[in-house]
Amino acid sequence: MNLKNALFTFLLVFSLITTNLKSQISTEQAFKFNRVMDLISMFYVDTIAEQKLVEKAIISVLKDLDPHSVYISKDDVKEMNEPLNGNFDGIGITYNILNDTAYVISTYHDGPSDKIGIKAGDRIIAIADENIAGIGIDTREIKEKLTGRKGTKIKLKIKRKNTEKVIDFSITRDKIPINSIDAAYIVNSDIAYIKLNKFSATTLQEFEKKAKSLKKEGAKNIILDLRDNGGGYLKTAIDIADQFLDSKKLIVYTKGLSSPVSEYYSSSNGSFEDSRLVILIDEGTASASEIVSGAIQDWDKGVIIGRRSFGKGLVQRPFYLMDGSMIRLTIARYYTPTGRLIQKTYEVGFDNYNSEIYQRLKNGELFNADSIHFADSLKFITLNNKRTVYGGGGIMPDIFVSADTTNFPSFYKKIIRNGILYEFILNKIDNNRENLLKKHPNFDSFKNNFIVDEQILKEAFEFCVINELENNLSDEKLLAIDDSESLEMYNKFEDYNFNNLYIKNHIKALIARDLWGTEEFYQIINLTDKTLLKAINVINDKKLYNTILSYN
Repeated sequence: MNLKNALFTFLLVFSLITTNLKSQISTEQAFKFNRVMDLISMFYVDTIAEQKLVEKAIISVLKDLDPHSVYISKDDVKEMNEPLNGNFDGIGITYNILNDTAYVISTYHDGPSDKIGIKAGDRIIAIADENIAGIGIDTREIKEKLTGRKGTKIKLKIKRKNTEKVIDFSITRDKIPINSIDAAYIVNSDIAYIKLNKFSATTLQEFEKKAKSLKKEGAKNIILDLRDNGGGYLKTAIDIADQFLDSKKLIVYTKGLSSPVSEYYSSSNGSFEDSRLVILIDEGTASASEIVSGAIQDWDKGVIIGRRSFGKGLVQRPFYLMDGSMIRLTIARYYTPTGRLIQKTYEVGFDNYNSEIYQRLKNGELFNADSIHFADSLKFITLNNKRTVYGGGGIMPDIFVSADTTNFPSFYKKIIRNGILYEFILNKIDNNRENLLKKHPNFDSFKNNFIVDEQILKEAFEFCVINELENNLSDEKLLAIDDSESLEMYNKFEDYNFNNLYIKNHIKALIARDLWGTEEFYQIINLTDKTLLKAINVINDKKLYNTILSYN
């Protein structure tokens, strides 16, 4: 497709989409723009990259509308859809790159790799007889090599700890599920904990399966963790909210200038309609997660705990273009049952909108609820118990819990971000995997008996400090380092407090994830999660729970 035809097609599609808008792009304007591009093609002084110019034009048009109307290239469309579709074709591993080598973090249970014996800690040194170790390959390139059509085969060369010989594997690709539930377990007495990471096509099926299992284990009440859940499908959000609401309750409605009002109601099929419910939210809770949180709050059906959510209340619809690329165009706004618009303002400009979470941090909002101020015009009254709630920029929790910064030193956060701590964990497990599993043959044994003592913590920090220094150190001398925090950490190493219970628990959780999986990680990390501990306290105290929701 040449430049003028591509741009004309885009503008024509855009015009058709906006047919009922007062400011619609007329055919005349589309031809005008096309004429400009035609002149560029014929008379511009240099050769132009047509595809890049077309994409820039589309991106510029959409960026001026709102922050969530976006262009997605053909190459990115498939990758974007995979998490929400709930599966992809591949070999069934999670991996990371450390020291220019791909390490297997875990295998999907009963997936292709699991079935033929690939293990956590294995190093992938070649794919299809092509060396990938030590050549600077990135995770996206590896993913492209590993994924492929179901039924096709791929050869891997694996180097395993304590095994000198390279192991050859031939793996047949298959459908690999992408789970939207990270963890689901009985957290305390009759309280179920469910960590939901997205609202995908398979979320309802996953939720109902977990709910049935948890009820058999004695679950009566539930904590739904939506922290850092960026959303997903509107329909899935409605389905999940329906699990907690009585029949014929409005969950959400949408409306836009060219989109008629659409209302969505609950049915009578909920798994936890009679349960005490707490939903955990934070500044990473967005879109579909806010629909669920808003509906529960508006109907006084559960307690919201955490920090103010992101504030995305715009509905996008995908429109495919001729070359397989896509635009996701905002077509409506969604409103909670009380009429709250959760979308925060984007009149401040694209860059300021994207840095709004940082401004919350800078203004102290993540640490003190008193830093948050709402105009009286944003006040709304809940539908059952007439409590005051707020719109205009996310869901404000019923109970505020500040961000946790005091328990984790900045250096510790740094070695998590740059992967050095994980490298230590991987080495530690590689050297002790058999002994650890022999001593703790199941997770319960590990959870109850394994201790991260001061010696392990000291080893971890020593490894991380030395590696952090080496990463920033010139070949000449230590004085050349430009990382004062690491150097200070090194100089004060012997005086450091190696009895930090939060860090010990985090390291234990990382070890559990490598030995078992993500759910076991959460079962450990949640032991010191003050937001979750607050939720458990609220559910266990029925009088407090009812008081918060203004029930007599």
